[in-house]
Amino acid sequence: MIHLLDMVGYMNTLRTFGKLTAERAQRERARLEALDQFDLLDAPRDASFERIVRLIKEIFSVDIGIVSVIDAHRQSYQACVGLPNSEVPREESFCTLIVDSGVPMIIQDASKDARFANNPSVTGEAHVRFYAGVPLQTREGFILGTVCAIDRQPKSFGARDLAILQELAGLAMERIELLQSAATDGLTGVLTRKAFKSESEKLIAQALRHQHDLACLVLDVDHFKKVNDTYGHSAGDEVLKAVSGACRSSLRAGDLIGRLGGEEFAFLLPHVDKAAAAAVAEKLRNAIAGSLVNGDFGTVSVTASIGSTNLSIVSRDTDTLIAQADAAMYAAKSGGRNRCVSWHDLKGANGGERRRVLKSASILFNERRSVIDCTVKSLGSDGAGLVLSNTSGIPPEFDLVIRGEGFETRCRVIAQDRQNVEVSFR
Repeated sequence: MIHLLDMVGYMNTLRTFGKLTAERAQRERARLEALDQFDLLDAPRDASFERIVRLIKEIFSVDIGIVSVIDAHRQSYQACVGLPNSEVPREESFCTLIVDSGVPMIIQDASKDARFANNPSVTGEAHVRFYAGVPLQTREGFILGTVCAIDRQPKSFGARDLAILQELAGLAMERIELLQSAATDGLTGVLTRKAFKSESEKLIAQALRHQHDLACLVLDVDHFKKVNDTYGHSAGDEVLKAVSGACRSSLRAGDLIGRLGGEEFAFLLPHVDKAAAAAVAEKLRNAIAGSLVNGDFGTVSVTASIGSTNLSIVSRDTDTLIAQADAAMYAAKSGGRNRCVSWHDLKGANGGERRRVLKSASILFNERRSVIDCTVKSLGSDGAGLVLSNTSGIPPEFDLVIRGEGFETRCRVIAQDRQNVEVSFR
């Protein structure tokens, strides 16, 4: 029999645990909102971050240097030297402990640390042994990610070493802040994401005031990772410059072009209705498919998948237009790539509003016995866009739970690629 005082103590413990869990969920929501404001996820490669990771490798004589950001389900590398991959699931990341604790972490030999001895990075090909990581922290105290030095042999790391690594993290954070003010993408010459959104709001306001049409397109280069893996990043850079050049040549002077991410571009087209938007999308697709990129690497040709949407009663701001065109673009990829899809024709979209968000969520299936963490990147009344580390094994229907917000619904997959899933709510 449980003594009454024991029961009271047990209930108090439950209340304390529930409060701590709720507080942690609130901190994570605020952190993700801060990360979203900086627009770092899947951003174009930056030479300054590349320089920092090379310095980490040289200064500390380690195999691996990383500047990373961490969203709800993954650690994404802004720059990395010494590892072939560009991200790792959050549950497998050493750095997630730094996000949770807010303090640096040094591990001399991970194979002898109970927290990490069975981690895939320790037991697998990466063969991680030494780890030193420090927070990548905003002025307001939000931890966006980490800067770390990693080696395949056990090492010691003194106070002076830690101080140097923290200074490098400070440099990385200063670069992130500086990028916020940049108007032009250094590689392609088109607008940065932040500048594109700022200029788009002006054109949208004019369209609403004068009641004229306006369209938004999102374009993604097909199989771009394969280009980088096969021909090298220099070839990938030339492809992106060629793609942006082909698009500029195919558009009017008053149309906006912005680079949203690595190989993703957005376009805002004033005085363009739904039918004309579809025609422009096809024009861009044909221009890219007909381009050849030549260099020391040989000759490369690529195609692109394009999604489009239009200003409407429910689509009246840049974030909504981009989120809807993005969803249509992933439907184009899911449909076979090298094609164009309109949001308004997308099965399951129903023309509803879709807002860009950054939220932590879980996918539940197999009678709720199987759980996969994901990030919600866009959300509407009738559907959502999700990002996962890998979409293989995702069933055609599942339950989506957005943590800490009391949101749960049944979903049906309407489009997907390797890491992105578009769903409609049942």
